[in-house]
Amino acid sequence: MRTWQFFLISLAIALAAFFGARLLGNDYLFFAGYVVLQFIVLATAWNILGGYCGYVNFGSAAFFAIGAYTTVVMTKLPAFAKRNLPEGMADLVVAMTPPAMPVLVILGGVIAGLVGLGTGYLTLRLRGVFFAIATLALAVVLQTLIVNWDFVGGSRGAYVIRPATVPLLGINYIEYLFLVMLVLVVVALTTARAIERSRLGYGFATIRDDEQAAEACGVPTLRLKLVATTLSGAFMGMAGAPFPYYIGYLEPSSAFGLAYAVNAIAMPMIGGTTSWVGPLVGAVLLGTLQQLATVTISSAISLLIVGLLLVFFVIIAPNGLIGLFNDYFRRKKPDTEEAHKVAVKTS
Repeated sequence: MRTWQFFLISLAIALAAFFGARLLGNDYLFFAGYVVLQFIVLATAWNILGGYCGYVNFGSAAFFAIGAYTTVVMTKLPAFAKRNLPEGMADLVVAMTPPAMPVLVILGGVIAGLVGLGTGYLTLRLRGVFFAIATLALAVVLQTLIVNWDFVGGSRGAYVIRPATVPLLGINYIEYLFLVMLVLVVVALTTARAIERSRLGYGFATIRDDEQAAEACGVPTLRLKLVATTLSGAFMGMAGAPFPYYIGYLEPSSAFGLAYAVNAIAMPMIGGTTSWVGPLVGAVLLGTLQQLATVTISSAISLLIVGLLLVFFVIIAPNGLIGLFNDYFRRKKPDTEEAHKVAVKTS
């Protein structure tokens, strides 16, 4: 199946899911579904660098927060312009900001992608655990900067008041955010699938399997890793951009939450890191379980579920659910071929 065909089919499925959820008439489906969709994008973004290239990134929450605080900055600009700019220029800024949600998503992706590019250039000469520690340090540094930046609320946080409805579409704003995230999921999955089946994906695979051998064969490993960090950071930033409108009140502890870093790693690991399907399966499974636990037990148990499942799958299925299914069918295939040979001989 060609990439454009996959994109159109995925988009049709996404729109069917959206209208199906509207028919059920339960707003909680949109609130909970938004979180699951957000995790699909985060898991897919992490997998571009962590799964395809084999570079474990502990800084997912930092890129997510960059997208979220890009939105906060855009919402704060009108008030800032009225206080500090000349009247004509202030009126122009007020008229242009905050922009529509798709523009905010793109802005968050661009800024997070540029940060990913810069971070990659500084840290990708490190390998293994040293790279992982460097990405964790990035999250700590960015959180410290945000805590001390009064323009976005600092440690106090910032309120972002979402509109009640979207007049052009005639739907409430939570449904609109759900729809935006659905489209973003389609774009992220299509991109990951296209990478996996392209020369770029084969280059990523050589880095994951043996980076030194890839360099010896002339593969431009640093350039490929920079592409991976940029794409991964951009999609994480895009996932974070709608978050302030979803939550209504953004503070550093929520934007840089441990749940985002842990889930972004655990979901691809549980689903399988070598295919675009793995993060999708892991995010749907874990995200749904966490939402069910939040409703029936407590939200505090969510990370416990993630930890237990991660330990279980690392022991039982280190290649994830997709790897487990592949191994099962690979073992079954020789048995089928042998039975076919026996049937031919007897006939």
